[in-house]
This record gives sequence, C-alpha cells and structure tokens, in this order.
Amino acid sequence: MRAARPSRAEDLIVFLGPSLSAREARAIAPCRVLPPARQGDLWRALSLSPRAIALVDGVFHRVPSVWHREILAAMRAGVAVFGAASMGALRASELWTLGMVGVGRIFAWYRDGTIRDDAEVALLHAGPELGHRAFTVPLVNVRHSAALARGAGVLVKGEARRLVARGASLHYQDRTWPALLEACGFGEETRVRFEAFLKNGNEDLKACDARACIEAAARFVAALAPPPPSCAVNGEPSLARRRRLLEGEARWRAHTARGSRVLERLERRAGSPALSERGLTRALIAAWAREQGLVPARDQVEAIERAWLVRHGTRPARRAELLALCGLDAAQARRLFEEEALLRMALDNAERMVSDGPSRLEALASQARLEGSWAKAARALLLPPPRHRPPRGRKR
Repeated sequence: MRAARPSRAEDLIVFLGPSLSAREARAIAPCRVLPPARQGDLWRALSLSPRAIALVDGVFHRVPSVWHREILAAMRAGVAVFGAASMGALRASELWTLGMVGVGRIFAWYRDGTIRDDAEVALLHAGPELGHRAFTVPLVNVRHSAALARGAGVLVKGEARRLVARGASLHYQDRTWPALLEACGFGEETRVRFEAFLKNGNEDLKACDARACIEAAARFVAALAPPPPSCAVNGEPSLARRRRLLEGEARWRAHTARGSRVLERLERRAGSPALSERGLTRALIAAWAREQGLVPARDQVEAIERAWLVRHGTRPARRAELLALCGLDAAQARRLFEEEALLRMALDNAERMVSDGPSRLEALASQARLEGSWAKAARALLLPPPRHRPPRGRKR
C-alpha cells in the first residue's frame, strides 16, 4: 500500500545511498533525498525544517559517521527520526530507548543482539555519479538469502549455515556472490540451483527495510502526529554545540557557507571581542535565570522575534530565509529568543533576583565608573568651562 503523501518534499528528509535508489524513494512518498549521512549532516538538514528524517545509509571508515548527538538534537527540535537497513538500523538500535524509531528486520536483529558487528551492513559501492550502485553484498543480505533459500528447499540446513559462515569470513569489500559461492564449495547441482534462486527468488533485505522506513516516516508526516518521545537530556553539551556551530551552514538561496568560515570572518573584525562579551553575558544570565525557575512568556519571546525581524529588515513571510542565512533551525532560534527574554526579565527584576539586589542607578554608576564616562561627567560639572577668547588679528 502506498504511503500517505506529505505536503512538501522537505517535510521528509531521506539519507539514502546503495540500499535503495532515490527514484524509488520518491515514488514511495515525496521526500528530499540526500546522500549517505556523514557527521554533521543531520544538523545541517534541520535548516530545511523537516517534520521527519529517515536515516537509511551513512558513511563510515575514513569519513566520520553521523553522530548520536545530532539525532538527539533533531528529536529535541521536534523532528521525528526513523532508522533502518544500514547506518540507520545501527543508530536506531542504540537510540530506540531515547525516541528514535527503528524499522525493519535488520534493526530488530541489532536491537535484540542477533547480530552485533557494524560490518554486518557494510558494503562497497559507487559514488553519486553512478547512483551509489552496490559492488558487494552486505552480510545481512547473505543471512536473509540463506534463510529464504533454505525455506524454498534450495539449500539444506548445513549449506545455509556454511553460506553465512563463509560470508562472515570474507571482508566486506571482497564479498560478492561469485566469490562467496566459490568459498562455499557447493556441488555443481547445488550451485546451479542457488544461482537460479538468486535471479528469481532472492530478496534484498536492506532495500525492503529502507522502503518500510520511508513508508513509516511518510505516514507520520501525513498524519501530523506528534513526534515520538525524545530523550530527556537537558540541552546539548558544549562540545556538541561547538561542533554544530562550526559544521553548520549559512544558506542564502543557492549559496552556502560553513559556520566556521562565517566565524573566521567575524573574528577578524575590530568589534569582535565586545560582541563576544555581550553574547557571553546574555547566555550566562539567561542560564542563571533558568536555574532560578524563570520562564519567559510566549508573547515576550514573540515580541523579541518580531523586533529581530525588523532589525534585519525582513518580513515575517521571509523568516525561514533569514533563519537559514543565520545558520539557525527553528529550535535554535527559539532558544536564542528565549535567552534574550530571560536576560530582560532578569534585568527588569534585578532588585529582586538576589538578596538586596542592585538598582538600575547603581548599575549605571558602576559601569560608568569602570568605563570612564563617570569621570568625564564629573569633570564637566566640577571644572569651569574654558574661557572663550576672540581670535587675535594679525599685525600689519
């Protein structure tokens, strides 16, 4: 049965590679198909404001893999994350108790301990120019094919076990069906029978699980269901925040810039230290205000957002473009506006925030004394103004 259809492609982001073709994924449901996920890709995908993410394929080995913190951050932002088939099954088996939705048999095998090794889903495949076409066979597919062949009477129990054992002994880059059959040493009759089975009765388990994952995510989006319960971690650790900041992207129409490049440009400016101090002051006071139990009202946060849009000369209808330019997803923007609201609440209630708290006049005086404007004002009051002398004429 075809899945219910999301309202726009960006509502469902699918990270896909050799497990299933992008064309088949889009035939299941409208979606934005991105290449196999690497570290930072889920954070960057949040700038598209999806309602759900289907993580199927991901990179590993020489490239950093998608990070658990990215998935948790997406769920905290209200985005449902589904995983299956390959890297998605691995991450879902590690995070399903925290709200990630695992789909399919491969996920269940990992979750239940039937398989444990990451290499079970590994395979050698082409790049995007060839549609990520698979060159080798993942071990999970060998297990599935052995079970199907035994059920169809193509292999007996011992032959099916030997097929899996020989598959496990081969490196994932060398595991092809011809190499595997050669390693098994099947008799001519068994080999011919099994090769016919591979052509006519075999099933790609990774592809099956990938389809099921996209269908489940599409049904979630179309039903406008609330996201699955996400993890209860309060905020992100500083390491995760910094990596997300550096690896995120500022987007403007078809152009993108890494967050690290924007920061480098900012740091070269003369006012960078003062800008950093103001941001640090706001973040510290807001964090302290939260610990005191202060919660900004919704209208306060919305007023700050409206003022922010006005400051940037941006109409509310173009809000998403400005968020993308600033490298913010919806959750990050909300937290930024809440911080500013908390800062203002703390300043407006400074006399009551701590025992015998400071007044605005005290704050004005202390800062003026520190920066020098107090001395200038006092000197202007205490010292007589200089006499005005008419200019002297030239003697002839």
